[in-house]
Amino acid sequence: MARPEKVRLGEILVQQKLLTEEQLGQALAEQKRSGRKLGRVFIDSGFVTEEQISGALARQLNIPYINLKFYNINPELVRLLPETQARRFRAIVLEDRRGSYLVGISDPTDLFAYDEIARLVKQNIELAVVNETEVLGVIDRTYRRTEDISDLARELEQDLGDVSVDFGALAANPGLEEAPIVKLLQSVFDDATQVRASDIHIEPQETRLQIRFRIDGVLHLQTEADIKIAPALALRLKLMSDLDISEKRLPQDGRFVVRVKNQRIDVRISTMPTQYGESVVMRLLNQSNTNLKLDAIGMPRGLVERFRAIVQRPNGLVLVTGPTGSGKTTTLYSALAELNSVEKKLITVEDPVEYRLPGINQVQVNDKIDLNFARVLRAALRQDPDIVLVGEMRDQETAQIGLRAAMTGHLVLSTLHTNDAASTPLRLMDMGVPRYMVGSALQAVLAQRLVRVICESCTTPYTPTPTESEWLKLELKDKVNMARYFHGKGCSHCNGMGYRGRTGVYELLEVTQAVVDASNDPDPNHFLKVAHATMRGETLRRHAVHLVIQGRTTIAEAMRISNQIEE
Repeated sequence: MARPEKVRLGEILVQQKLLTEEQLGQALAEQKRSGRKLGRVFIDSGFVTEEQISGALARQLNIPYINLKFYNINPELVRLLPETQARRFRAIVLEDRRGSYLVGISDPTDLFAYDEIARLVKQNIELAVVNETEVLGVIDRTYRRTEDISDLARELEQDLGDVSVDFGALAANPGLEEAPIVKLLQSVFDDATQVRASDIHIEPQETRLQIRFRIDGVLHLQTEADIKIAPALALRLKLMSDLDISEKRLPQDGRFVVRVKNQRIDVRISTMPTQYGESVVMRLLNQSNTNLKLDAIGMPRGLVERFRAIVQRPNGLVLVTGPTGSGKTTTLYSALAELNSVEKKLITVEDPVEYRLPGINQVQVNDKIDLNFARVLRAALRQDPDIVLVGEMRDQETAQIGLRAAMTGHLVLSTLHTNDAASTPLRLMDMGVPRYMVGSALQAVLAQRLVRVICESCTTPYTPTPTESEWLKLELKDKVNMARYFHGKGCSHCNGMGYRGRTGVYELLEVTQAVVDASNDPDPNHFLKVAHATMRGETLRRHAVHLVIQGRTTIAEAMRISNQIEE
């Protein structure tokens, strides 16, 4: 391939009628003012999309445009370019063409990049246009920190040697071990962020220290290291989260903030003594990527409108239920973000505060000083709130205070751990809440789960097994064979898992007069029958099956959710 010629992006887009002269003038003025790349100005201004720019460059230069979302990346070829240069030029090696390499690059008009890449790979190169966002995603997934983490763990092990560590002295003078530990932890956080991990598990075993990441709800082994570095890691994390470093016999909870590639990550940390040392689990909350909108969390449109109408009511209790990690807090905060206005006072009572929203009074529960849910909730109600969010109704006292608040002119939002929506009112009664309070204050219950989404890059048709077909018949009846089913075969984009990302599965029980009447019946089976009739079959299972039919998730995932509900 001949060395590319320098061309003007704005002129190309105007020639291909993707941009007007007026828009070009506006973009050039903005580029001069801000110093940003012209292509980024076009995209941010909404004049063109990334795909349109890439397509226009490909047509002008007569080179292919490759959509990396559907391209199976070879990590070994990508690593022919050092990470620094790959990020600098927004370029990756895609194919070995026996005598030349096909290189995907977001700006094929960059002559310096062309020469430098050819020098680095020591081979002739041919260019293809790729989207900048997609190429950066491939770089993040490919240049993992696994080797760095293992090397830093060994370096830390050598520094510690065979001598016993005086943790008191280490706390007084963190610089003794700071460099290797900080490098190791920074690499762990970098890698966890790149692979979209929600949790980091640091677990001492009998002979090894195990570090695992939870990605899309499933744990993956990141690396293993010598057990002797475990105490030093736990100590450093305790110092970062202001925990008691001398206490190793009791569990502790804390939080701290790290910055990873200009992203603010809130870290919730939990330590627990185990047989071989302190286990540390960290929940990662990326504040810069938080999209708190009801329309963006995967709820079906009809359900969104019903739920939105319910939370707009002036009073009553609205509960969101599901197991730990099912997205309950995200749903409630999405509702709060829509309700938040100058005219309303909003107070949250949480343990811990997960998202920070402007204009909302957020209170952190602290059991060490007897600042529990019930006590904070009582104080919050004296602050003249319109809306109160209670992180979790853990006990009878908190539940009764919340219900009384809902009966006296406040909108109360909270969570509860139950299997489904229909059984939630019964759970409140089991906690000791009077039936009349449940019937008069509870407005609605939203139950939810998270299912993994099939990777778009490797989705392929799938034939259900006989067991899966029988399960599908429970919802689809004789239409089972009329639908098409898919799964992910595994590729470089999803690390061979076949899934990438998660979405919500929901069911909503509105407390109608029929439900209220049934709540006064001592027979729980009668109540469940009325509650299920009120929901008209719009259950978690049915929503999961709809996602299967839409090709968004697998039958196995839908069955897993169903089994959780029925346990």
